Amino acid sequence: MTALQNHTLVLGGASSGKSALAEARVLRADALAIYVATAQAFDDEMSDKIARHRARRGAEWATVEEPLALADAIGGAPRDLPVLVDCVTLWLTNLLLADADIAAAENAFVAALANRHAPVTIVSNEVGYGIVPMDALSRRFRAAQGALNQRLAAECGTVLMVVAGLPLAIKGTA
Repeated sequence: MTALQNHTLVLGGASSGKSALAEARVLRADALAIYVATAQAFDDEMSDKIARHRARRGAEWATVEEPLALADAIGGAPRDLPVLVDCVTLWLTNLLLADADIAAAENAFVAALANRHAPVTIVSNEVGYGIVPMDALSRRFRAAQGALNQRLAAECGTVLMVVAGLPLAIKGTA
């Protein structure tokens, strides 16, 4: 049994409904929760998406916006409240764009998860269904995202795949 057994990984394609599903699952179990948002608004489209996500969240969420220091955000959250991380795909993108040490950041993130007893739900994109990207940065991202998803899936007690808003239990129960 790993230290992350009470944590959940929610995978899916872009706009598959994974964030809404993860939010509903977290609030079904608790009345209050921490929402760790990793997005950065680099353009108007992303600004609109962030605004939609903020508007969807109610007073039951305490939001922490942290694009890079995800381990610190997890470690700094109140110990007894569940945490939703949305999403590690954008976090990984932010790390790549910042030319950060991805291995060190991932290790710190997994260590923070292992030290957390309250459940953490992690949202991530499944990026392995597309064609091989043409540029090196995109290939590096796809490989890093696939490795991170595999690492989290091996450790988390529950892994869900979301397709058209519907969850499919890959590991554990939906």
